[in-house]
Order: sequence, then structure tokens, then C-alpha cells
Amino acid sequence: MNIFTDGNHLNIYIVLGSLLLLSVIVFIRYLAFSSLYHLVFFNWLKTYFSHRFLHAKPWKKKQLRKEVIWSLVSGIIFALFIIFTFILQIEGYTAVYTKVEEFGWFYLIGSIFLVLFVQDTYYYWMHRWMHLPSVYKYCHLVHHKSVHTSVFTSFSFHPLETILQAMIIPIIAIFIPLHLYAIIAIISLMTLSATVNHAGVEIYPSGTFGKWFKKWVIGATHHDAHHKKFNHNYGLYFTFWDRLMKTELDE
Repeated sequence: MNIFTDGNHLNIYIVLGSLLLLSVIVFIRYLAFSSLYHLVFFNWLKTYFSHRFLHAKPWKKKQLRKEVIWSLVSGIIFALFIIFTFILQIEGYTAVYTKVEEFGWFYLIGSIFLVLFVQDTYYYWMHRWMHLPSVYKYCHLVHHKSVHTSVFTSFSFHPLETILQAMIIPIIAIFIPLHLYAIIAIISLMTLSATVNHAGVEIYPSGTFGKWFKKWVIGATHHDAHHKKFNHNYGLYFTFWDRLMKTELDE
């Protein structure tokens, strides 16, 4: 018998308990990583690379408190979609696989970049749509109230925006074969990218390589310009959609 079912009916207690536990895990993982980045790495940068900071003023405690609260709500919503995806996996509706040899290492690594591309494409066009005046105040305003972004801004969304972001998760799981290793890598890159891009300090290297890297991969400077200038730099991981659609702000 399936652990998520009782006869022919879904065991609601197991689902709710799993939702609660996963919500706590998602939120604590996010909070722990963001706090560690802020308290350790961030302070180290401030000591040795103060010229890389994008804001001179400190954050207001009221803003940080609101960001953490919104992030908690986002954690619950993301957990709900993860559980839904897990149920789809149990019922055999996803393309998630467990044996590396089924597709090989080459595909496993390639699938990570494929998902990042799909997610980036989805987010770019959804992001532009959320900036329409008739949509913005209902979905995206909460996130943009943080003009002076922090590591906690990265997960601070209105519930409607969180739903729009999370709904791509089960869709990807259904149509793109993904190994557990690839899923872990994608989640890790998502967390790292969101934190780095909202931290308010540019960590990408300077020099020839740094300029090339920042040309194609979004960093703190690129995304900070979006929070300041509003109608530019809509991408999530990469700059190519902004460059192609001429929505990238020249630095």
C-alpha cells in the first residue's frame, strides 16, 4: 500500500504533516544559508572589498523583518508544490530517475543547464508580465518594496508571485528526466544565485574573465539595477533574454 494513501483515499494527515515538515526545512535551509552568507562571507567582503558594495546605507530592521515573514510564507508554498511533485513521482507521472547509467553522466550534467535555461526563459517572460501596471500591484509589489535589497529579499514574494514561480517545478519534473544529483545541484544553484543577486555586493571577479562572465551570467550589479530602475534586467540566471529583447540596462 502506498504510504500516501489509505485504501483508495489520500491520507490527509500524512500530507499535512509532510507539508509542515517540508515547509520548516525549506525555510530553515533558506534562512540558514542567507544568514551565513550575510554574517560570515558578507562581513569578510565588507572588510576587504568595501568598494564592491552597491549601497552605502544600512538596512532598516523593519524591512528585514518583513522580508523574513514573506519568506516564511514562500517556504510554505514552495513546500506545497514540492509535495505535489513528490506525489506525482510516487504515482509514476514524473520523469525523475534514480540510476545514473539510465541516461549517463553527460546527460545528467546537461540536464542541469537545460532546467536552468527553461526556468530562466519562463521567469523572464513571467517577470515582464508581472511588471504590467494592471498586474504589478497584485503580484510583484511586495518584492520591489525592497529597493535596497538584502540576502533576505531573495525569497520575499507575495503569495501569488510565489505560486507563479513554483508552478514550473511539477511541469519540469513531468517533462524533463532528472536524476536526484541533478535536482540537488539545481536547488543549490537556485539558492546561491538568489542570495548572491540580492545581497547588495558584487562578488564576481574583475578583469577580462570577470567582464566576460558578467556579460552572460546575472550577478548582484545586474539585478540591483532592476530594483532601482524597474523596467530593465528581467532575467533570472542569464542575460541573453535581456540582451535579445533589448531590456538590458547598460552599466
